[in-house]
Amino acid sequence: MIEKLISNELTLKRWRRFKAGRSAFLSAIIFLSMVVMTFIAPMLANNKPLYLSYKSKSYFPVFNDYHPKQFGLKNTLVVNYKKLKLAEEDTVIWPIIKWDPLSSNSEVYSYPSPPTASNIMGTDESGRDVFSRILYGFKYSISYAFLVWFLSLILGIIFGGTMGYFGGTFDMIGQRIVEIFSTIPMFFLLLILISIFTPSMLLLVTISSAFGWVAISYYVRAEFLKNRKREFVEAARSMGAKSSTIIFKHILPNSLVPIITFAPFVISSHVISLSMLDYLGFGLPVPTPSWGELLSQAQKHFTVAWWLAVYPSAALFVTLTLLNLIGEGVRDAMDPNMN
Repeated sequence: MIEKLISNELTLKRWRRFKAGRSAFLSAIIFLSMVVMTFIAPMLANNKPLYLSYKSKSYFPVFNDYHPKQFGLKNTLVVNYKKLKLAEEDTVIWPIIKWDPLSSNSEVYSYPSPPTASNIMGTDESGRDVFSRILYGFKYSISYAFLVWFLSLILGIIFGGTMGYFGGTFDMIGQRIVEIFSTIPMFFLLLILISIFTPSMLLLVTISSAFGWVAISYYVRAEFLKNRKREFVEAARSMGAKSSTIIFKHILPNSLVPIITFAPFVISSHVISLSMLDYLGFGLPVPTPSWGELLSQAQKHFTVAWWLAVYPSAALFVTLTLLNLIGEGVRDAMDPNMN
């Protein structure tokens, strides 16, 4: 299916080489499955039914909010579907996990509680289901990582590409600016800025992207310096092509190999960065589900709540391993010596 959509012969060869690497290809399938699962998490883990047939009427609580009066409830503003009295003719279909990441298990007497049939990975210090928080937390981790990588990529291409294409004085001044940015300890700057402003996903992505483009600009600049004197570029220039056409149509497509090769490794580093920020309390605002926040709780309760350390650590380990295996597969597929 994918091969039919690829028209470029070189790209098709690279795709086939990547597909031939079993570990990388299998890792890509598992990773994409995890991404799909986290983005459809409300259908997999929720304290609301997927479907409810109540008094001959159909409801979809996961997708819509219903007023308690529709179920004959008074003196409440929120419907507790788990305690809703159903008749024999009523039907209810629950998600696989009957907990969302923010609801607490009131049937447990002390928190955090160990894994049970109700909470398969236990609960955290607030009684919230650990599995649900890990599942939902992956969405924030991978969204942050991809957004920072993508925005850093754009900035790196802009700054690195212009320096490599124009060269000379422009390149010299640009490199001095890049050197200044490269000496700034980004992680400590993140901690300082986040401690001043109210942390949010937008703030974290913006600050991380503002300083994450430096490494990418080095590779882009080197590729532009190499490709700007190639025969196909000189031919386009001799035919009167504009600089914008030469850059975006001829040089840039031939300069993306190192960027694509390192992308999975860069994304995995951003996943680690968000986990570290959440662990230190400088990441996403509470009570946003987060792997780092669960690990922070594990430190507080390390003698009595092993599950708070084991399951988030396992999720982080699996994610980073998959990304690294994908990165190795992409690196082998993009190897010019194998074309």
